[in-house]
Amino acid sequence: MPTFFIEQFGCRATQADGAALERQLLDRGCTAAAKPAAADIVVINTCTVTASADAQAREAIRKLHAANPAVHLIVTGCYAQRAPEELAALPGVSWVVGNSHKPQIPQLIDALSTAAPSARSGDPASDFFPAAALHSASTAPFHSFVGAQHAAPHLSKILSGDIFEQRTLLSAPVLGGEANHTRPTLKIQDGCDSRCSYCVIPFVRGKSRSLPPGTVIQEIQRLAESGYREIVLSGINLGTYGRDLSPRVEFEDLLRRILDEPAVERLRISSIEPLDVTRDLVDLFASSERIAQHFHMPLQSASDRILAAMHRWYRAEHYARRVELIHERLPNAAIGADVITGFPGESEDDHAATLSFIERLPFTYLHVFSFSKRPGTKATTLANEVPGATIKRRARELRALTEKKSAAFRQSQLGRTLQVLTLRRGDPAEGLEMDTTPALSSNYLKVRVNGNHPANNLLDVLISAETGTALEGQPILSCSACSASLR
Repeated sequence: MPTFFIEQFGCRATQADGAALERQLLDRGCTAAAKPAAADIVVINTCTVTASADAQAREAIRKLHAANPAVHLIVTGCYAQRAPEELAALPGVSWVVGNSHKPQIPQLIDALSTAAPSARSGDPASDFFPAAALHSASTAPFHSFVGAQHAAPHLSKILSGDIFEQRTLLSAPVLGGEANHTRPTLKIQDGCDSRCSYCVIPFVRGKSRSLPPGTVIQEIQRLAESGYREIVLSGINLGTYGRDLSPRVEFEDLLRRILDEPAVERLRISSIEPLDVTRDLVDLFASSERIAQHFHMPLQSASDRILAAMHRWYRAEHYARRVELIHERLPNAAIGADVITGFPGESEDDHAATLSFIERLPFTYLHVFSFSKRPGTKATTLANEVPGATIKRRARELRALTEKKSAAFRQSQLGRTLQVLTLRRGDPAEGLEMDTTPALSSNYLKVRVNGNHPANNLLDVLISAETGTALEGQPILSCSACSASLR
């Protein structure tokens, strides 16, 4: 069986897709390579949320092909769904597989691995199998194949089609994680029914669709029984979970069902839209220490004029009330946001309004994005583009502000006891001392725990100092641990 490597880009949902693929390939007997150079096949799982993300994927493809011209490159993900022909034309690409056909990648790899050695000896860009060859063995619906009728040779290596009615991305467990899978991700929702004027994701992910609650509970139980201590729930528009199901299921009710499972030690949710952060949801978070005190709510702008142009469904004060509610009920919770700077027509007054808004509210971190035109979105037709130099300056100002807010939040945690999850030690370049262990707190802070501790342990840690962008802490031994150490 072939060896494979998955090169990951993008959001948690994309990472969960990649982890699901990894699990499927391992179950089929394939071997995961430690690095791309050691793999027979490299899957590049792409993002297309910005032009920069597209460029990053293309650069990765070129480098992988240059380093090993014999490797088969399979490009998938959101960029592959949006612009398959563009990717198929790159040297070294064997196949381009859109989100609509991502579940068929294991079959495609089977086909590649069983090809005659002579057929695999040349330029992998010319070694491909007709898309229709996979149809008879497929268990997932195929809506269309692109390229079989075209003369250009690179087009016959594209698997792509309509995804708007597909559930195949949610038909198998979609598990993944960070820090070598210490914190697995369970994707319970995919797609989006909103049409923000700058966002291409609904066009490449399709309509909102949800895993049935029974499947979610089953996967949660399996992960807990496998020994995972923290599980992250993710989705493209997580707060809309269950609205497509019959009968309809509310996201808060799903969380309550999960918390009824005693094996789940810590649950974290990924990004959620501000209007889906209700008082009942915040109260649920406040009622249980088993839900990580962490809210990530996309803001994008604090100018009502720009929010309207973005087709966002709230105004600045609606958002502010959610932040204030969270901070009132959970004063030590992490509150993060995405912010887009340089949206067409954004004035200095609009930018100043966003800065002032962020300054006055208890944000703990920001993800700052420069506006990027995405093909097919309404924002590409808007006039009054903001000059690139102005966008860069505004982004620098926003990042400087988030560094200030993050530092203040870390300072506020000195002397507190935080529950942290220990992570696997990564690259030595991280600068960790040999006698410290990386960890993540419930309220999303990096912590260096004194002593060497195995990954995937939940510890109570007394925070004593700040070093760079991390906190330092000393584990607090339980009474049973103290008794054991005295024997």
